[in-house]
Amino acid sequence: MKGFVIGDRVEVLDEAISGRIESITDDVVIIVTEEGFPLQYRITELVKVADGITVSNFEVSQVKREEERPKKKRSQTTKPKERNAPKMEVDLHINQLVKSTKGMEKFDMLNLQLETAKRQLDFAISKRIQKVVFIHGVGEGILKEELYYLFKKYDNLKFYDADYQKYGLGATEVYIYQNA
Repeated sequence: MKGFVIGDRVEVLDEAISGRIESITDDVVIIVTEEGFPLQYRITELVKVADGITVSNFEVSQVKREEERPKKKRSQTTKPKERNAPKMEVDLHINQLVKSTKGMEKFDMLNLQLETAKRQLDFAISKRIQKVVFIHGVGEGILKEELYYLFKKYDNLKFYDADYQKYGLGATEVYIYQNA
């Protein structure tokens, strides 16, 4: 019952109405205004006011508005290096593509890696992802050369070695031109 008793002075939260409690039944309270009108409200719609202290409806609405106001979110500033960071990484290491290489020839592994690269590149183009890093590892360089051959078939992209500090020599970054 929120501590209300008959005779308490109350104000209505969302209206400029005040009065004294005449009766309380469950969560319904009947108040009588200064003008003598009996009005019915729920307990949750009332606030108790001490005699001599008045809280205006304007003050109550200010408090409510303050509570409802969303907190300002800090905008995260991205550093220039992070701004140019690739949006998509594709790891072409064979152990990332299949559970086991048992029974697979090197030719089969290379074809699977190239098919994955082509599929991911086509996906990136269709989703308008501007930068993709293909992680191929250092190895003998066959996969890297085959990737370069694949990338040369596309007109709307350029490719180059990816960030050395992050990937070492085993990755190629592809930049896809969006207005081609």
